[in-house]
Amino acid sequence: MSGAALGIEIVVVFFLALFLLHQYGDFKKQQRMVLFGTLLAWYLCFLIVFILPLDVSTTIYKQCKIDHGEHTSGPTVNPLPFNHTTLTHTDPYASVNPCYKPWSYIPDGIMPVFWRVVYWTSQCLTWLLLPFMQSYARSGGFSITGKIKTALIENAIYYGTYLLIFGSLLIYVAVHPEWHLSWYELQTIGITAANTWGLFLLVLLLGYGLVEIPRSYWNASRHGHLLVKTYFKASKLMTEKADAEENLEDVMEEVRKASESIKYNHPLRKCIDTILRKCPVDYQEKMGRNMDDYEDFDDKQNTYPSEKSLVKLHKQVIYAVQRHNRTRVQWQILLQQAIHLEDVAKNETSSTHRFVHSFPSSEPAVSSASMPLCLELTSCLCCRWFYRLLSVVLTLFSVAVVWSECTFFSTRPVLSLFAVFIQLAERDYNYLYIEMACFITIFFLCTCVYSTVFRIRVFNYYYLASHHQTDAYSLQFSGMLFCRLTPPLCLNFLGLIHMDSAISHQQKEQTAYTSIMGSMRVLSFIANGFYIYYPMLIVILCIATYFSLGTRCLNLLGFQQFVGDSEMTSDLIDEGKELIRREKRKRQRIEDGENRRRVSSFVSYSNNSCKKRRCSRNYTVPDPPSLFDGHVWPMYLKHKNMKETLCPCVGVITLTSVSSMSSCRHAGGRYLSMSSSRSRIFDDV
Repeated sequence: MSGAALGIEIVVVFFLALFLLHQYGDFKKQQRMVLFGTLLAWYLCFLIVFILPLDVSTTIYKQCKIDHGEHTSGPTVNPLPFNHTTLTHTDPYASVNPCYKPWSYIPDGIMPVFWRVVYWTSQCLTWLLLPFMQSYARSGGFSITGKIKTALIENAIYYGTYLLIFGSLLIYVAVHPEWHLSWYELQTIGITAANTWGLFLLVLLLGYGLVEIPRSYWNASRHGHLLVKTYFKASKLMTEKADAEENLEDVMEEVRKASESIKYNHPLRKCIDTILRKCPVDYQEKMGRNMDDYEDFDDKQNTYPSEKSLVKLHKQVIYAVQRHNRTRVQWQILLQQAIHLEDVAKNETSSTHRFVHSFPSSEPAVSSASMPLCLELTSCLCCRWFYRLLSVVLTLFSVAVVWSECTFFSTRPVLSLFAVFIQLAERDYNYLYIEMACFITIFFLCTCVYSTVFRIRVFNYYYLASHHQTDAYSLQFSGMLFCRLTPPLCLNFLGLIHMDSAISHQQKEQTAYTSIMGSMRVLSFIANGFYIYYPMLIVILCIATYFSLGTRCLNLLGFQQFVGDSEMTSDLIDEGKELIRREKRKRQRIEDGENRRRVSSFVSYSNNSCKKRRCSRNYTVPDPPSLFDGHVWPMYLKHKNMKETLCPCVGVITLTSVSSMSSCRHAGGRYLSMSSSRSRIFDDV
């Protein structure tokens, strides 16, 4: 299994990142470079999270070999920071080797190279390439050169800030009398600056997620609370949807004016055509009908828009169309959620033991006996208790994280709970437990941080929306945040389990990940001060999140938030409830109309098919008998003459084939094929 676990996780993590990108991005409409950059950023960050537990178990195995004096060669250099060489000889009659390789052991030399490639690639993405690609994708230029120029101008201040921070740290190290600048120290300064910025933002997001995630699952078990909050979201989303539609109409009006002023033989007409291709289809058709192909532009007219104004208009069109499509899809999804929650609330008090849907036609076809009862039990009982149990477990995890963040610097006694668990497993060298404990802990920390990133909404410029509704700017911004938050998050986790000597001050074997990060002792005021005491602010942030202080402040500033005791919240809930009721009536009318059309078309189809069967009925005539059968031939001629008399629309019947009737038919011709001779007076009655 040497290296096999690493290869398997590399493949699995790639498909995980690809799946998440498919949920939020649009593979058909968005640019390939945008998708590739976002996928690479997410993939590298997820790799750090999934591979770090393997690095921890491999490091513990190496520490075991050092503690028991096992060395593969004669003279061995101690990896601890003491500059001396020790000779160790293995006794062939020694006791049984207590150190055995973990199932996921990674050979020497692989992990340092792997971490170096992953870390520096992610840092180049987040600090250099993704900001440039972000401005490039948002630019309204009509050529590659114009987009590159716009991206460079927008990122000039951005890159200048980086140089200012890095230069300040460089001057600090240069004037220190005990330090001598080298490439290793310059590399450490860059890593320290990036991790300091990431840790500053990490504590803010982590403090919010540690409280909000357990509370969200607890609220998910309260269907009444979810329904009320859905009404609140519906009211806000309808306001945003109306604003997006109004903004789109205003932008389309500007496009129409520009399209009418710039004719087909104008030099800027190709720019107008590019803008029109970004507009919705109905607006394109409307503008196309109003254009005159034979009308030329007037050189003397001075009211033509400039190329700079068209670039600005192009940028507005891209943003307006994306926002309109996103709000429209989100409204449909929110409407489905509200209808489902109303059905759950209605069926909770039902005595029929059957889950009745408001719109059965939109539900999947299931069995009428067992599946409705199963749905009711699942929605009303099983999910409720599952969410409550999950909320309690996540709350315990959050308390453990907060306690460990405040006490991880204490090594004697060990107060960090995660360090205690890892050290207990390290005594028995239970590598599987160590890897699972590390993975669950890192996964919980990443969930708290990443979920907060996915919930952040900055004035509609950055907004991650599922169902393929996230724009290119937001996708790349999320990739930048992931690349900046993941390295300090993993470094903070290594501090929680006392695997980082720069924080725990223990002389132990270091992980390959820590060796790439470098020794933070180059900047002692950061290693011994900021990295240890700043995470304690999580306690204050958790308390503020628990009492919803940030939500209340935003509500006071005019940004409507869901606050239970607010009068504005109650008004928005009532408005959302009325909007949902109105949409349900509209959907019911549409469904009734479809049912009537379906019944009408079915009746019309039945009548037409019946008429067609009557008109196309074949009146078969028996084959003519043999000419030598004299007593049958007169009867056959009599039958033929009677057919021609009673049904004049029947074609000529030959003696060698069977003929069919035409589209016209006599009123009594339906029964002619069953009759033989009409010699009696009441045969036709």
